[in-house]
Amino acid sequence: MTAGNIGAWQKKPGDTLAPGDVLVEIETDKAQMDFEFQEEGVLAKILKESGEKDVAVGNPIAVMVEEGEDISAFESFTLEDAGGEKAPPKDAPKEEAAESSEPPDTGSSTSPSTLDKGKSTSEPSAEPQESDPTGGKLQPSLDREPAASPSVKALALEKGVPIKHVKGTGPGGRITKQDVEKFQLSAPASTPTAAAASPNYEDIPASSMRKTIANRLVQSMNQSPHYFVSSTLSVTKLLKLRQALNSSADGKYKLSVNDFLIKAAAVACKKVPAVNSSWRETGGQIVIRQHKNVDVSVAVATPVGLMTPIVKSVDNLGLEAISAAVKDLGKRARDSKLKPEEYQGGTFTISNMGMNAAVERFTAVINPPQAGILAVGTTRKVAVPSGNEESGVEWDDQIVVTGSFDHKVVDGAVGGEWIREFKKVVENPLEMML
Repeated sequence: MTAGNIGAWQKKPGDTLAPGDVLVEIETDKAQMDFEFQEEGVLAKILKESGEKDVAVGNPIAVMVEEGEDISAFESFTLEDAGGEKAPPKDAPKEEAAESSEPPDTGSSTSPSTLDKGKSTSEPSAEPQESDPTGGKLQPSLDREPAASPSVKALALEKGVPIKHVKGTGPGGRITKQDVEKFQLSAPASTPTAAAASPNYEDIPASSMRKTIANRLVQSMNQSPHYFVSSTLSVTKLLKLRQALNSSADGKYKLSVNDFLIKAAAVACKKVPAVNSSWRETGGQIVIRQHKNVDVSVAVATPVGLMTPIVKSVDNLGLEAISAAVKDLGKRARDSKLKPEEYQGGTFTISNMGMNAAVERFTAVINPPQAGILAVGTTRKVAVPSGNEESGVEWDDQIVVTGSFDHKVVDGAVGGEWIREFKKVVENPLEMML
């Protein structure tokens, strides 16, 4: 390309320019192309108006200044002030040959040059065909990057909208956020193109509670060296005791398996008090605080995330009181009506997924600053040797529990001792009544 016609200006004097903005349309005998500016600044003066024909490559067509400069000084600025107009080279090779042999701006003397980016210069070249490449970029309209701000491009990417297919309604055909939104609403959902363009995911903003849960769990895994101890427990006697107590309650209460496990955890914590402890820093000194009461945090799934309301002084409560407290705290947790002191603190935690028949066992993350948490799986019927020689086997109801302990506070042997005491109480549930 050696010359072109000036089409419609997309900017007027005084407008701010950003990289990628379309400055003006350039017409050749083959195509109409948009001239994108690649720097930041302000358009101070247009030297070649729309409709100008055969403007030689290298001729100044506009003046641009840095943002903040006074553009009024360029009101009387003319093409002659910029060095005058240059004529197209008479012996220039044909446009077709130039386009077919070498891409623009390769740095050679035969490569097609581009229009000046728009900055004025007062230093004319001796030979037009040897003018320095300006770095401007001419592209066919269909190939150029759509005129849109980064935020609009990000919105289109988020919505799955092909931005090249969006018709811009902003200044100079610039694509706006409204254009992207309207395109999404008007695109037929049943067409293959729309199906391919729609995102296959949804970004859900994290709630404040979810962020708090995430921070505490990351803190726990980073600062509490976990180790795990598992055991299989027989709950056949416990289930029979539960049935007998519920049958005689006359509707006053209805005990759950979890109520018994909470009480059993408190009994085990009293027998192995090292587990009922926490790692603390007080007065600039690191201490292991051993708690006198057993306050059991009970994991409750709520619509907004996991909460752990606290049943306080479980070691001093009976099964009926534990059951009533768990039901009350669980309901208010799901209704988001707990007071801070009802879910902040605790000395030990139980997380029971036994209601899900698919969960045989799992491990739980310690709730800092506590030193232990018990994960409870579902109840299974298992064939075990029978004391009756005639039948040979009998069915036993069993659960698998896994204790997670903080090795800073609880040594491995101590964690194993706690699991043994817990197993003993669960398999002999009448001990809870003592």
